[in-house]
Amino acid sequence: MPAKDGSPTKLSVVMYQVGFGDCFLLSFTYPGESRHVLIDFGSTGLPTDAPSDELMRIAADVKARTGGKLHAVVETHRHADHISGFATKNGKGPGDVIASLNPDLVVQPWTEDPKAAPDAKQATATASEIKGFVASLDAMHNVAAAAVAEARMLSRGSAAVTAGQLAFLGEKNLKNLSAVQNLQAMSKRHRYLNYGADSGLETVLPGVAVHVLGPPTLVQSNAITKETSSDPTEFWQLQALTGARFSAGRRALFPRAVAVEGARGSSSVQWFRQRVQNIRSEGLFELVRSLDKQMNNTSVILLFEISGKLFLFPGDAQLENWQYALSQPETKKLLPGVDFYKVGHHGSRNATPKTMWALLKNKSTVRSSSRLTTVVSTMAGKFGSVAKATEVPRNTLVAELRKESDYSTTQDIKRPALSRVLDFTI
Repeated sequence: MPAKDGSPTKLSVVMYQVGFGDCFLLSFTYPGESRHVLIDFGSTGLPTDAPSDELMRIAADVKARTGGKLHAVVETHRHADHISGFATKNGKGPGDVIASLNPDLVVQPWTEDPKAAPDAKQATATASEIKGFVASLDAMHNVAAAAVAEARMLSRGSAAVTAGQLAFLGEKNLKNLSAVQNLQAMSKRHRYLNYGADSGLETVLPGVAVHVLGPPTLVQSNAITKETSSDPTEFWQLQALTGARFSAGRRALFPRAVAVEGARGSSSVQWFRQRVQNIRSEGLFELVRSLDKQMNNTSVILLFEISGKLFLFPGDAQLENWQYALSQPETKKLLPGVDFYKVGHHGSRNATPKTMWALLKNKSTVRSSSRLTTVVSTMAGKFGSVAKATEVPRNTLVAELRKESDYSTTQDIKRPALSRVLDFTI
């Protein structure tokens, strides 16, 4: 039975090593029982030394830790690196294992609602506008498939956009139909959340208040339909330029042209072919990148409150998602007390807005029992560019996290370990 005041006495956060992806198991300890919530389960790039069945191993570990019972599953958003582990395979996939744990509740963003309809009492925009946005998210999967196909055809000489990054974004945005269908079928109870909504999680977690800080609906804010490419006041982006921008002396007219020998054609023909191919692949890359960010901005942002302690899980929410939450007085009152922060979007430059970070008052350069804890699930070298200050995780952000908090990263979890457990006494 739960404690007399209805609150758990301990929270254990299990951070799984899924490479580039997210998978967190929250275990709430009550006198006589534990209750478990799984937040995301996916990967688009396992560690190089991980076996191909690593997600099955993780699913089995979740089953063992929960004693065969999950009380809730949270899908923050639809990207493959957050849901691919929910895929089924003739009863023998990792998603089959999770479904067998019979979660009482599945929580998803409002954009996943099959009806995709707003609350008639609150809606000020037309249903067609909202359905149009949801339809655009669905349509992006076709663009993602084209990106994957394009990546396969890119020549080794493609310089401006690498085949690897185009393939990564494409695969991340494929629909993962099996996982989507499994999430819909694994529980009779579903909650589709937006800012300020009732999470439904309180019904399975006695004594825990869950504040939903995002995403906003289009009625609340249409900012999530856009994407800010650069904002030096919010992004962990800018750094001093070192060295000269151009080399001294004469420069070649076409300095990046690739010299080609043999029967493949003259160097001028090869140069022209490569540039045409780059224009095509760059255009597709920018399109799928923009759509990728739009999906991130549908991420559910959850703030768990247990006896005054606050645990923040924002999925991959980016600036536009955060902007609405940060404009609300209730959010500004809550964030200063955050004790635990799951770093957004694998440590990217635009998912930990500096305005939000400034509100967290438990940051400190000195270690103490009250110091902020931060964790990130990530894998370096998978996406972004150091030269463009877009690498994930972003170096300037990681440096700040290390300086101001007790920082943990899944990159430090080495095989044969599957996870790291952080315990918090409430």
